[in-house]
Amino acid sequence: MPRARRSARRRAPALAACAALLGGPLAAGAAPEGPREAAAAAAATEPGIRLTVPWLLVQLVPSPELWIGPGEAHFGVRWQVTPLLYSFGMNRKLSPWRAFVVEPLTRHAGSLELFGAPEYIARPGAFGERWIFRGGVRAYFPLLHRGDYLSCSLGGSAIYARERLGASYEAGVYTLFGALGAQVTTTPTAALRSTTITLSIRYF
Repeated sequence: MPRARRSARRRAPALAACAALLGGPLAAGAAPEGPREAAAAAAATEPGIRLTVPWLLVQLVPSPELWIGPGEAHFGVRWQVTPLLYSFGMNRKLSPWRAFVVEPLTRHAGSLELFGAPEYIARPGAFGERWIFRGGVRAYFPLLHRGDYLSCSLGGSAIYARERLGASYEAGVYTLFGALGAQVTTTPTAALRSTTITLSIRYF
């Protein structure tokens, strides 16, 4: 026993030295990140979005709809354009403003947009009377997974059709990152009274 104790005493300095050598690098590795590393982790990069010819061509694909008026119903198509959008649900380190090209997360995580929506209704009459032009404001709100799985919208617009002006109100629900949705638009103006149900197909 005395011999074992003396052997343990001899090993103690060596073990302490090894612990010090190993502990230094381990402690350094466990130390919190420096200012440069923390800044890099917190940095946010602006998306490189821009207008392109393929994007413009895809926007020409319309969304089908059903237009319902007093005593009649007709199929139609609708296009949509977003001249300006402000997102209040995205990363605060990024610019909340978008023009024309808008990423799905930027729109459906929560945003307010100006929009234009020309429509063509396959109804009897002169060619010019088949067109409807809307321009207004629409707000998007996320419902599930920051709007990627499910989001909704509320909006209002001015409408011009058959040489008359009116007002419209709408509500919508969207899924699949906003690519597919349904919108219901109602126009209470007497001369233009109608309800439109649109299958919204959105390409970003």
